[in-house]
Amino acid sequence: MPQKIINLLKKGSDANHSDKFRRGNIINLPADAELIATGDIHGHQRNFERIIKFADLAGNNNRHLLLQEIIHGGPEDAHGGCLSYKLLFDAIEWKVKFPDQVHIIMSNHDTTFINNGMVIKNGKEMNRSMRSAIDREFQQTSEEIKKAMTSFFLSQPLAIRCANRIWLSHSLPSDRNLQKFDGVIFDRPLTIEDTVQPGSAYLLTWGRNHSQETLDKMAEMLDVDIFILGHQRQSGGFRLAGNNLLIIASDHNHGCLLPIDLSKTYTIEQLTSSIFPLASIA
Repeated sequence: MPQKIINLLKKGSDANHSDKFRRGNIINLPADAELIATGDIHGHQRNFERIIKFADLAGNNNRHLLLQEIIHGGPEDAHGGCLSYKLLFDAIEWKVKFPDQVHIIMSNHDTTFINNGMVIKNGKEMNRSMRSAIDREFQQTSEEIKKAMTSFFLSQPLAIRCANRIWLSHSLPSDRNLQKFDGVIFDRPLTIEDTVQPGSAYLLTWGRNHSQETLDKMAEMLDVDIFILGHQRQSGGFRLAGNNLLIIASDHNHGCLLPIDLSKTYTIEQLTSSIFPLASIA
């Protein structure tokens, strides 16, 4: 069983690197396609199942699925250890099954696992909680499992760029860190140092509360019109957070997803009206 998981993580890493739509650390999606965008999942197994059912990738060869922030949340073991790594393994199985349709982008909790840092969620330090659960389940092979997980997280792309000028990433650099952000991060292999502050992968995945000025500067830098992000909690499932920013969440009962026809040009209001509640998927 442990070797099967290690092999899966290796296959997932290989699939991330060989994704035919990947250039550098960006997935570039064409106009003759659809995208199902989701927000943070945080171990929510039922919502993940709903997302997979809605996406129906086997029946739609030109449909793509964005997944993000899968770990840290959901079920716990008898010692209170976070079991969300099990959902991560499920998601990687879908990446391996549909290597050019499933795109799992790097998120801030991923960077914390990579650099073995600390991240608090609902009063609990989630990295230690999940690592201790992995140790209990896999025992003598746990270090090898964690090493393979680190490699998988480092292999993830940072963002998706769509032909209709929509950009999707976990977040964007915050106002105070915008000048520290180096866009070269999109073009070269990622390192552990990139995930530690002030590394640019860290800055890209941890930013919150963006001003319109920062959004406009990032839009110019990246040559896009609209941003769709996760990362920031949304009790209602989504929020229009700027003239060109929509934030979505998929990790609770009001979570949602967003289907996008990449052959069409959208206003931010049109995208908002396309939000689809996960609870409506039986």
